[in-house]
Amino acid sequence: MQKIRKADKVVVLTGRDKGKTGEVIEVLPRENRVKVRGVNVVKKHQRQTPTQAGGIIEMEAAIHVSNVAHLDPRDNKPTRVGFKTLEDGRKVRFAKRSGEVIDQ
Repeated sequence: MQKIRKADKVVVLTGRDKGKTGEVIEVLPRENRVKVRGVNVVKKHQRQTPTQAGGIIEMEAAIHVSNVAHLDPRDNKPTRVGFKTLEDGRKVRFAKRSGEVIDQ
């Protein structure tokens, strides 16, 4: 089970985009990397194909998962993520800062 998943709200802790927040759009678990909307935007030279126009496009590049922190659902501040089992047997993620359950 992963601590950061697609559609989670995260904040960047280090690097060029330090302090920016965004939504995780892709998780690459084998490489320990995530893509965050609006963070680490790079320009890519795209060759024209029959279905796609060519030119210079902007896209999000992956950043290491250790450089992002989950945002606490209660106060939107960085928090660590823990796991606990509820009474009904479900294993859920929770914010260690506030104790609030992240998974619904």
